[in-house]
Amino acid sequence: MGTDVDAFLGRLARELRPQVKELAGILLQRLNGELPELWEDADIAALTLDETTQHVTAFLDLLETTPEVSASKAPPAALELGRRYARRGIPVSRLLRGYRLGHLTLLQLMQAEAPRLTGDWELINNAMVRMIATGFDYVDHSSEAVVAAYQEERDRLLQRRLVLTNEASRRIGTTLDATRTAGELAEACTEDFADLVTVDLLDSVLDEAGGRTPEDRTLRRVAQTSVLDGCPESLIAAGRTHTYPEESEPLRALATGRSLLHRIVEGRVPSWVAPSAAHEGALHDLGLHSVLLVPLHARGDALGVVQFFRHRTPAPFDDDDLLLAQDLVSRAAVSIDHARRYSHERSTALALQRTLLPQHEVEHVAVETAARYLPAGSRAGVGGDWYDVIPLSGARVALVVGDVVGRGLNAAATMGRLRTAVRAFADIDLMPDELLTHLDDVVIRLQREESPGEGETSATCLYAIYDPVSRLCSLASAGHVPPTVVTPSTTHGSEAAGVVELPEVSIGPPLGLGGLPFETTQFVLPEGSLLALHTDGLIADRTRDVDVALTLLRDALTTAPKSLEETCDRLLAALLPSRPADDVALLVARTRALDPDHVAAMDLPSDPAAVSGARGFASDVLAAWGLEELSFTTELIVSELVTNAIRYGKSPVQLRMILQSTLTCEVFDASSTAPHLRRARVFDEGGRGLLLVAQLTEHWGTRHSREGKVIWAEQALPAGRKSDHGR
Repeated sequence: MGTDVDAFLGRLARELRPQVKELAGILLQRLNGELPELWEDADIAALTLDETTQHVTAFLDLLETTPEVSASKAPPAALELGRRYARRGIPVSRLLRGYRLGHLTLLQLMQAEAPRLTGDWELINNAMVRMIATGFDYVDHSSEAVVAAYQEERDRLLQRRLVLTNEASRRIGTTLDATRTAGELAEACTEDFADLVTVDLLDSVLDEAGGRTPEDRTLRRVAQTSVLDGCPESLIAAGRTHTYPEESEPLRALATGRSLLHRIVEGRVPSWVAPSAAHEGALHDLGLHSVLLVPLHARGDALGVVQFFRHRTPAPFDDDDLLLAQDLVSRAAVSIDHARRYSHERSTALALQRTLLPQHEVEHVAVETAARYLPAGSRAGVGGDWYDVIPLSGARVALVVGDVVGRGLNAAATMGRLRTAVRAFADIDLMPDELLTHLDDVVIRLQREESPGEGETSATCLYAIYDPVSRLCSLASAGHVPPTVVTPSTTHGSEAAGVVELPEVSIGPPLGLGGLPFETTQFVLPEGSLLALHTDGLIADRTRDVDVALTLLRDALTTAPKSLEETCDRLLAALLPSRPADDVALLVARTRALDPDHVAAMDLPSDPAAVSGARGFASDVLAAWGLEELSFTTELIVSELVTNAIRYGKSPVQLRMILQSTLTCEVFDASSTAPHLRRARVFDEGGRGLLLVAQLTEHWGTRHSREGKVIWAEQALPAGRKSDHGR
């Protein structure tokens, strides 16, 4: 009986072999209603017909030759179809269901054909039992091979996605630049994931000045990358702004934070992808078949939207692709948000710092100055470097350069507090070492006010005082690099070589350590000397030795041009050919000497009778300077100041008058006791002198030295009178 069944099945297979394609078509018609996704993709539909034909042929071969089912191999088209299902994210269960339905239909067709070959129903029944058993063994065996191919392809895809994720993590967010981060996302995702990637950021996100409202839905195309040269799929050029229609999917994604997988069916491209018929036709010609729309969100804020397109890649996007895109975009969103917050903080700190620095150069009798401030590169952040030029009494001037440790808003704010403190201490005419001692106390108090999470406040500072009368420069350093001094050359010319000198300056500890002394260094400067004060950002570089930088600095200053502005530019070009890694504050000053004819001094005995002689001396000096109209006021001021020095001070006593942009009267005595204003009562004989001085002058004050003190008072020159005080 077994031989008869085998022979009958072989005959049945031979009879049906010419009808293989017809049988395959019938099977596909049956599957069409059960598995419609087979016909959604033209490539899969064509492959399914070939795969079904190979399955029918393989099954007929089994019936005709009666080999073991385990020895047969799954058709190549079936394995390829399994791989394509895996690439498209179609569950393998649907494919297996198709196999069961297909083979059941084939068995039914063959069962209907059997009575045409024999009338022996017992043979037919036995043959059908054998055919059904063989059919299900074949389905199980081929399904195992197809599932293995499907899983192998899934594993390969997962591995590829893992590699893409790792590569994207390495490449995305390498800088604190939102535009660059968007470009890195687009570049990484077009290598093995999408054919076109566009990144749109809300213009309000990129607006560092904060001029746009969060409700503004204007987007800027910050990056786009395509597998085709020139991104012909996109009508919007990189850098251009645009808006999407109301109720469009991109705006809905921005509002809700939900991603979208959109497949192009029958060539119908949505309007937010192709706003015109011509563009829709162009995308159709390119073969656009699927789009991913993923919003950029970070910390609850909408930043923009990213779109992924496929047209050359045959496989459309699936749900796994959407999850991968969401993961990549979320990584980029965090980096873009960091860049946005950093840019906002940097611009705020930079604006704060620039408002705290001198806004314009002030003409001064003692020095001519020029300055530069350069913030560090964008990744480094704004630091706390500062410079200042402070007018002092007696035609003197203070030159200041400092550097707060740290970066960001805190460093800029600390810089502002220290600059204000320096100006306040300078206003009471402290010596450089005393001023730095008081500033050290200020920094220590700031450290006590810090919260535990903040870094400890520290700073360096160089404070110098130049006197154009004596040409004496007095300076002290708190951990700061000393200045470079260039004395003038005797050779004439716009770029005559000067002599570079490095004064021996005692560098004290940085501000904030406390308990350690500072020392004032003094030296005389020839008229026309050049002082270059700077922070360490000008000479410190990881790729260059400090000694090399100092040599470049000296070389640039040796042939410095007359213009201090050009000198600053030359120094920066020589030492900082690229953007600095650290903040740089540079202050260049050329010293002047006051005309000796505009300085008059008189030594006075410690005798009240000397007051009359002091008034006469002042009157004669004013007459020589052509300022007779100030005689009455000046004599009264001199009388009061000299009287105080003789009555309450110590010998020696000296009167000095200085003519510059103002008229200054100074009285020196060896006592350290400073006078102060007080309210005199009705019957008091004294106590009104300094009140009169304060009312008659623009400014007055006291400055102390190791030899004693100076009481000074300044008067404005008459209208239209400008002193030729310089030389």
